[in-house]
Amino acid sequence: MLPAPRLGDRTLFPALAARAYLAHAALSPPSAPLRASVDAHLDALATHGAGAFGGAVAQRERVRTKLASMINASVREIALVPNTSLGVTHVAMAFPWKPGDRVLLFKGEFPANVTPWQRAAALFGLDIAWVDADLARTDPERFLAAVDAVCAGGVRVVAVSAVQFQTGLRMPLRELSERAHRVGAALCVDGIQGLGAVPVDVERDGVDAYAAGGHKWLMGVEGAGMLYLRADLARTLRPHLAGWLSHDDAFGFLLRGPGLLSHDKGFRDDAGLVEGGTPSAAGYAALEASLDVLLGLGVANVYAHVNAYLDGLEAALVERGFRSLRGANAGQRSCILGTIPPTHDAPWWSKELADRGVMTSCPDGVLRFAPHWPNDLARELPAVCDAVDSAREESPSP
Repeated sequence: MLPAPRLGDRTLFPALAARAYLAHAALSPPSAPLRASVDAHLDALATHGAGAFGGAVAQRERVRTKLASMINASVREIALVPNTSLGVTHVAMAFPWKPGDRVLLFKGEFPANVTPWQRAAALFGLDIAWVDADLARTDPERFLAAVDAVCAGGVRVVAVSAVQFQTGLRMPLRELSERAHRVGAALCVDGIQGLGAVPVDVERDGVDAYAAGGHKWLMGVEGAGMLYLRADLARTLRPHLAGWLSHDDAFGFLLRGPGLLSHDKGFRDDAGLVEGGTPSAAGYAALEASLDVLLGLGVANVYAHVNAYLDGLEAALVERGFRSLRGANAGQRSCILGTIPPTHDAPWWSKELADRGVMTSCPDGVLRFAPHWPNDLARELPAVCDAVDSAREESPSP
């Protein structure tokens, strides 16, 4: 029997080699419960073949329910999609556009929340407005004033990441949704850098669509994610991207006898509209195990634990000449600490630290530290500091 998960205890990751694994913003390693859940799914398939199908469907419905509880949504508002990109794409392609509609995007965002909207603009004759995302970190009032200026000229969708992938900046979703809704626009959110470690409440924040992959802070595996669609938004979507599971009563003809096959059934009017084909059963077996851990620990507790870790790590790195990009106040903070190293570039530092047992990531010139619930500050901070000091001492001149 596996031990119960505890904050700051990596017992459930016995194979993990790094002295300090600080790359959850890139990819989370699988836990022992996750691996056991996937093994159980594969064992059922090996034993029963198609007879295991019903159990896999039931498991996916449990996953849907648990995701809904995590973000304060209803079950019918949750779709299971492979990744963030496809979730955003479904919204961008199915939104009820009119030529000349405008989309507000943010400079510096991860392309998963930019490219789908650019394609929609090209296909449906839309205009795109831009605001610098990092302005929300450096000058929040000026940022919101820039958003106000765009909204004053008319906008149909405001598309933003809940957390900026480089700096870890937590964006002001409630303030953005208020501005969007005031002019009849929808707030669509890329949530992959927050969901699982940052508390999410789509009702409180007025979010209309929220997409997230499962392989980062949800600590699942690649290929199993989610899309939240507010019920009234889902009913307006046009199924430009659809498959056999997008229809009402999609399974009926397979289960209830002859004469039920039809190619003229209507489409679903809930989030399930976007679930066009068979999802990754193994991926959602993995995700359920991770959701059980996260919901058991409590996402708010995980968030507090990780930020206590980052408080100590940030101070140690700043003392060593790193420049922190972390938000100035708690409301701006996620579970990512982005830094600018004092010498060399971020990829050099990421490699040198990895060689010394500290795993980080380095997107677009930022050295990113991203611990999660298993990380323990007391045990790992000395190892991180030793790795930084060793790399700096042995490095040639930049």
